[in-house]
Amino acid sequence: MRRVCFLLKVRQDRIEEYRERHAAVWPEMRAALSETGWHNYSLFLREDGLLVGYLETEDFEAAQAAMAATEVNARWQAEMAPFFEALDGAKPDEAMKPLTEVFHLA
Repeated sequence: MRRVCFLLKVRQDRIEEYRERHAAVWPEMRAALSETGWHNYSLFLREDGLLVGYLETEDFEAAQAAMAATEVNARWQAEMAPFFEALDGAKPDEAMKPLTEVFHLA
């Protein structure tokens, strides 16, 4: 299982709404994530908008592609895009670039 960590930046003026949206993630979105290989998925949000994502998956690229093929993900990404800074035209899930792991204590 591969551990994946990524960073994104939530707009300062949208932080509270972002929290609210993630307190009530659509059931079909949660199901799609699980079905496409996203396991132990967590998001952590700092007060300045720094978002840290963590997940475990067998194949991150395959999990991303499988989610991209779902209708629910297209709706979710369209709704979430305005919450983020510096996407440069990408959808939020396309902007998730894995960080390089330099240490792990099992």
